[in-house]
Amino acid sequence: MDFSVLIHFFIISTFMLIGVLFRAHIKFLQKYLIPSSIIGGFFLLIFYNVFAPSLNLKTDFLGTLVYHLLNITFIAMMLKTYPPEGSKKVSRAVKQTTVAIIGQYGLQVTFALILVIILSNTLFPGLFLSIAYTLPLGFELGPGQAYSMSVIWEPLGFTGASSVGLTMSAFGFIIGSIGGVILINIAIKRGWMTQKQIDRIKSNETQTGFLSKHQEEGSRLTTNSESIDTLTYHLTLIFFTYFLSWIFLTILEKLLGMIGPMGSELANSFWGINFVFSALIALGVKNIIEKVGLSSSIDNGTLNRVIGFSVDTTVCSSLGAISIVALASYWGVVAALIVLGIIITVFILPLYASRLFDDNQFNRTLLIFGASTGTLPTGLALLRIVDPNFETTVAKDYALATGIVLPFVIPIILTVNLPAKTFTTGDNKYLYIALAVAFVYLIAFLIMYTVMSNKKAWKDKSKFFYVSKDNR
Repeated sequence: MDFSVLIHFFIISTFMLIGVLFRAHIKFLQKYLIPSSIIGGFFLLIFYNVFAPSLNLKTDFLGTLVYHLLNITFIAMMLKTYPPEGSKKVSRAVKQTTVAIIGQYGLQVTFALILVIILSNTLFPGLFLSIAYTLPLGFELGPGQAYSMSVIWEPLGFTGASSVGLTMSAFGFIIGSIGGVILINIAIKRGWMTQKQIDRIKSNETQTGFLSKHQEEGSRLTTNSESIDTLTYHLTLIFFTYFLSWIFLTILEKLLGMIGPMGSELANSFWGINFVFSALIALGVKNIIEKVGLSSSIDNGTLNRVIGFSVDTTVCSSLGAISIVALASYWGVVAALIVLGIIITVFILPLYASRLFDDNQFNRTLLIFGASTGTLPTGLALLRIVDPNFETTVAKDYALATGIVLPFVIPIILTVNLPAKTFTTGDNKYLYIALAVAFVYLIAFLIMYTVMSNKKAWKDKSKFFYVSKDNR
């Protein structure tokens, strides 16, 4: 009998429970609102890097689990029903979120390329120029994409490229997890959230992580258990939707493969952002359910529990999947790129995001902050601290925005290998093309930001986080 998969789940569960116990009893963790999944994840990281190799346990399963759970999270999120009122505001919020995401790509790629060009001409002559892309790959896309897209540079002369990509992702995760919690605590002190949110966060239940006996946040039955259990029905619906997403991407991969190597590279990138396609297909499934008159069979409470399980397990497993690698040859460049990433996400992002959005300013900024450093699971984990049941449309708007952003990301994906061509051929035109594309993104972001922010774009420049009266 093969217990290998269950052994990994046993280990994840053990450290998740340790995280719960630490959060329930250690005041420091309560004060700074460190989620139990992140606490357990750091223990998991130590276990898989120090003890697991001697037990012949690899992190491959954790990476696969993270990939699938992220897709399941967004399917469940899209199947939820939201109030019909305020649809115009939601549509505008999706556009604003799209602008914010494009801004992060534009800022990270442009300034990473500029930094690497400067370093290659001063302190690190002969530097492999595509190392600049490990910042957006590691911070914006995550460990999987950072590994798969950087490993192809190793035969071209970038020894340890995949390790650099994973290391960048690991630091992004740490910055996102710790920085996000610090950001939440600053928001509480400075009133960047509503008083209702602040009171809930300061409550004993939020601090310890356990609800009082008289409090209930559950789900309702929508099916007759004699036929099928409500939880079974919802899980079946989610996995069926995921199957449709797999079919769609498999067909798309075959079609793109006919184009040639560039098409295959693009198809691999699409698999890396499967959650976007899964979310869009889930919207289609929900529309069909509504048209056949079965919308009452969908229960938000049940879907919230599925989302909660997926997010908690994803965050914990994501940290455990990180490999700690010594990078003596590139530590200076990696450190410089990490500092740049911190400046862009920790200091610049809140400045423009707080002025960009009309509602839920801090919630939206927090989600984008987490997704732009430690990948989307980090953003969702941080969002759950201030919006535990995803009652706002912040997460849904983000998922829809990524669908809009997708076509605009393709040019960046196609330019990832251009600096590598400059390195191997000595022809600078490839590097200049990559830099020009990055500048186009940055300029487009500045124009869209100014238009979408209205009069708030450059208002009160001295304020780190701009809060309009409507959001207090």
